[in-house]
Amino acid sequence: MASDPEAEKETREGFIRGLGLLDSTMIVAGSMIGSGIFIVSADIARQVGSPGWLLVVWLVTGFLTVGAALSYGELAAMMPRAGGMYVYLKEAFSPLWGFLYGWTHFLVIGTATIAAVSVAFSRFTGILFPKISESNYLIEPIRIGSSSYALSLSTAQLLGIVMIVALTFMNTRGLKLGKLVQNTFTFAKTGSLIALIILGIIVGLVWYPEIAAANFGDLWTVRGSVQNVGATPANDSAATLTSLLTALGMLIAICVAQTNSLFSADAWHNVTFTAGEVVNPKRNLPLSLLLGTGGVIALYLLANIAYLVTLRFEDMQKIPSDRVGSATADVIFPGAGAVIMAIAIMISTFGCNNGLIISGARAYYAMAKDGLFFKAAGELNKFHVPAWAIVIQGILSVLYVLPRTVNQAADGKVTYGNLYGDLLTYVISAALIFYILAIAAVFVLRVKQPDAERPYKAFGYPIIPALYIIGASIILVVLFVYQTTATWPGLVIVLTGVPVYFIWKAMAANTARQ
Repeated sequence: MASDPEAEKETREGFIRGLGLLDSTMIVAGSMIGSGIFIVSADIARQVGSPGWLLVVWLVTGFLTVGAALSYGELAAMMPRAGGMYVYLKEAFSPLWGFLYGWTHFLVIGTATIAAVSVAFSRFTGILFPKISESNYLIEPIRIGSSSYALSLSTAQLLGIVMIVALTFMNTRGLKLGKLVQNTFTFAKTGSLIALIILGIIVGLVWYPEIAAANFGDLWTVRGSVQNVGATPANDSAATLTSLLTALGMLIAICVAQTNSLFSADAWHNVTFTAGEVVNPKRNLPLSLLLGTGGVIALYLLANIAYLVTLRFEDMQKIPSDRVGSATADVIFPGAGAVIMAIAIMISTFGCNNGLIISGARAYYAMAKDGLFFKAAGELNKFHVPAWAIVIQGILSVLYVLPRTVNQAADGKVTYGNLYGDLLTYVISAALIFYILAIAAVFVLRVKQPDAERPYKAFGYPIIPALYIIGASIILVVLFVYQTTATWPGLVIVLTGVPVYFIWKAMAANTARQ
């Protein structure tokens, strides 16, 4: 490794290459598996209306995620240094595009996700300890003027904050502790998910064969408001029109449902933020991306099969709080499923947040080294990690736990949501824009830097990268047309980075002249 000039460069910057292939794969898988797979299938079931289309949604997500990873690996092996997508977009397009991604990741994608996962941890802890609840207030909601927002501190929020602070502190103490936590919790939660799948399929097929027969024997009949794909109108013209409308409606439903499934599979690329700390990155980064995404997507598909052999599809659509994983566990262990699944999700979310905290801060480190973020974030501490980048990330994540959205019903009843939930909904489409640009960067850099060393070349190039770009672009267009209120604000969030970029650039130029 000493002969690798890129490794020597990173070593001189102070990073320790301490992440092997297993560690890198655990970051990929651990950052992907949170609480989403145990919840979102219920909402997807309502959106697409049938067991077959539910599986299609996850297959589309799988194709997009694994296809992106197969292509993205070329960039990771080509530029194995801290920063990940920030670096790739900067090199392929311009520093502005790299900054817009890094800014959006800092402002929402990374920090709001950390907040969301921490509160998900608290919610499921509340099943074991009922006093931990979003409605058990230490500080009652304080309305901010006449706006639809408030500030509060509940026991659930407090536990979420404690989780963020603890993981942030641990990850400032060095990579060795962070990767130990990551590997331990990723193995535990992967094992829990595998156990749920195996036991669910066995119990469902052996004790409740009628459920599997009902779901898999009638895969495509739509339950609910979506039209039946097999409907037969009275005449040929009407049949053609109905078929077209039905196909369009299902395409829209599948695309809209991707906001759930893609979010559950998000953060698959986060390991590339830590490229400066990966051993033999030109080999291990592409491999970890493939192994991590391929393994997780396979588990996600199998988990949905387990749901469909233990729960009637109509029941999946109506599960309280969308806790489909808990409902399946309750079929396997009657009366104890909720507690067992709560423990599994607590393990899962803890490991997920550790992976997000380890990786995200390295992007801000790379930005700071370019003079486009707080200067302190570009420095490593005595443990060879960007401690201030980790701390700044943790501060904003904690701040996102406190604000609440205020929802007032027609009868005057007031309920409270979470600001980070709205922000994450807004930026799902914006994140997809950056993913499309990142895969497009494979094509751009083949032209701009034809002689650059490419230890790994995108599998299936140019077909697989092109298919990803086309498929993701179709989903993006549908979201912007049919989910306007949830997508356009995300574009505004991204664009806030434009003036910030020029301000930081000017400040960096002034500092350089002094």
